[in-house]
Amino acid sequence: MNDLINQYLLSDQSLGITTILINNIVSLVGAVFIMYTYKTSYSGSAYSRKFNISLGMITLIITMIMSLIGSNIALSLGLVGALSIIRFRTAVKDVRDATFIFWSIAVGIGCGVSEYLLVSIGSMFIFVFLILFNQFGTSERHLLVIRCNNSAQSRVESIVESTFKKKARLSMKNATVSSYEFVYAISEVSTKDKNKHNIVESLIKVEGVLNVNFVEQTDDIGR
Repeated sequence: MNDLINQYLLSDQSLGITTILINNIVSLVGAVFIMYTYKTSYSGSAYSRKFNISLGMITLIITMIMSLIGSNIALSLGLVGALSIIRFRTAVKDVRDATFIFWSIAVGIGCGVSEYLLVSIGSMFIFVFLILFNQFGTSERHLLVIRCNNSAQSRVESIVESTFKKKARLSMKNATVSSYEFVYAISEVSTKDKNKHNIVESLIKVEGVLNVNFVEQTDDIGR
């Protein structure tokens, strides 16, 4: 029994050069596909080229680790202990970035165990999902900041209400002897709706309006 256990734990079924090359080639293709998907589907202002390259490296590294482990349980336990000393202190700024990391890991594991069909089908489903999601457009939040003379107050309020209707909420109103400042919170503005982005041009033409700012509220944090 002890001999059987030792043989199972210490079994070393080395991969052939052909299998290693195919695993890494497929992993490289998967890494490039993930990087392309990340770049084309990313709509935020904090796109990081370094992070995108890291996604490809993760895929290749995981493939190499899986190829090293093979069916050797003792080696896998040793790698777990060795990798546990690594501390990742870089915070993930976007939840979607974490999902791309998991995707890279999954592709790397699949290529490391030669499950090419599963990796290909799964990656295509993820890609189609992202394409379909982006086709519908995303809703964005904006702040509309307007400063105007007293004479233009009613005209400004009328234009904003007629343009955004219930999607505009007056969050702040400052008044001085000679001017007003309005801050509207605009919700559910589609990225494909270009007409509502022309509100700046419409308001700035109103007599008495001093300046207009239309600012996108985003959760992106520059890296």
